[in-house]
Amino acid sequence: MNFVFFFADQFRAESAACYGNPVLPTPNLDSFAAGGTRFDQCHVQASLCSPSRCSLMTGWYPHVAGHRSLLHLLQAHEPSLFRTLREGGYQVEVYGKNDVFSREHLPLAVDRWEHPAGTAKGRPLCGPDDPRFWTFLRGPIDGGPESTGDFACIRKGIDFLHSPRSRKKPFCLFLPLLYPHPAYNAPPEFHDLIDPAAIPPLRPVMPHEGMPSFHRLIRHYRRLDKLDDSVIRKVHAVYLGMCAYVDWMFGELLHALEESGHSGDTTVIFASDHGDFAGDYGLVEKCHVAFNDVMTRVPLIIRTPSGPAGHVVREPVELMDVMPTMLELAGLRPAHTHFARSLVPQIMGNAGDADRAVFAECGFGDWERHCFEGSDPADWTWDPSCVYYPQTRQYHEEPASISRTVMLRTDREKLILRPDDVSELYDLQADPRETRNLYHEESSNATRIRLERRLLEWLIRTSDVTPHQPDGRGWPPMPDHQLS
Repeated sequence: MNFVFFFADQFRAESAACYGNPVLPTPNLDSFAAGGTRFDQCHVQASLCSPSRCSLMTGWYPHVAGHRSLLHLLQAHEPSLFRTLREGGYQVEVYGKNDVFSREHLPLAVDRWEHPAGTAKGRPLCGPDDPRFWTFLRGPIDGGPESTGDFACIRKGIDFLHSPRSRKKPFCLFLPLLYPHPAYNAPPEFHDLIDPAAIPPLRPVMPHEGMPSFHRLIRHYRRLDKLDDSVIRKVHAVYLGMCAYVDWMFGELLHALEESGHSGDTTVIFASDHGDFAGDYGLVEKCHVAFNDVMTRVPLIIRTPSGPAGHVVREPVELMDVMPTMLELAGLRPAHTHFARSLVPQIMGNAGDADRAVFAECGFGDWERHCFEGSDPADWTWDPSCVYYPQTRQYHEEPASISRTVMLRTDREKLILRPDDVSELYDLQADPRETRNLYHEESSNATRIRLERRLLEWLIRTSDVTPHQPDGRGWPPMPDHQLS
């Protein structure tokens, strides 16, 4: 079994037509979902790139080995999906961004990794003195759809599919792209594809009282509270256009897969590492400790040659479940303890576990300032003209706003626990847009206590992993003179 893993960056599930978006056409994703299995409730384990990807590769939650920042990647002694595939005889080819493997781990997991650069650029609409600058909103890129770095990665992947290398042994082709990660801009035909007036109402700006502080602070530091609603709606419209561009690139790859003759022997996976505010709640980009569904719910669609067409799994799953799923399809077993579950039964047509809870976490304690972006005073994000400057200031001036946070979500309820900030509790049946925090309401006490108990049990069960290889308890052999 071969694998093609198409991995978008910050792609919300609800932004695709096959997930219910009413204004954005995503014909390639829709057709792909109709030919495979679509997971309706796939949730990531962190709302930040690197921790989410480390969980995906290991089946570990961020707290298991401390992978909770952008700055701490998988080390040489740690396991990974790609390392297991490569040790099992797979050719692993990667074209795109990293954000997961340290330099020491990379050659253990990957045969070839390239991140080809494109030529397209997008111009800021204004300078840092204008509040619009801090929204990440830019003008259309200068080139066409084939001029971006992402499409250069797609072209590399297409070249591999047509090359003799793809027939020497089983392969895993991984395409971790940048789109639709901000800045918000795209090739012209996608940038202005969606009319902001056609977008349904966005999730409202949340009141300061009773909500975690990041809502207020992001709007303050990014000066989003100075902007007209039309700017925020344009952000969302351009973000959707970027998702449409991802759909177009995915279609180009699927066409090449068919032409190469590999369609019948290859499992194809489409997923993303986390979502994006894209204007919802009056916010942009992401936040480490935001666990609203716009952050955690991502598309996961898998098409395997022996699987049924058009199957939809409604029950909750976790993004890191991809790891044991791929290994089972490859006929391999992970050699480490993990907490992910294989989705092979579901992609063969079965339902999921209706009682399952999914979990996410991120954020830092006050003792973890070294994990903050900008922990080095010379870091580029301290440049006042850098679009991440407001974020860096917020983290260092208001560290409680990104303090350690844990989420538990079932198909009906969500608990977000923040020891150093405001916790949240939502009834997802009555309030699917997560606009009424029930955590401190007396009528919700029984629900809160029940979910907190379940969260505690999860933390106990997943607090660490024990090695599979035991060590002898006796003294190791050593020369006699070292014993005197």
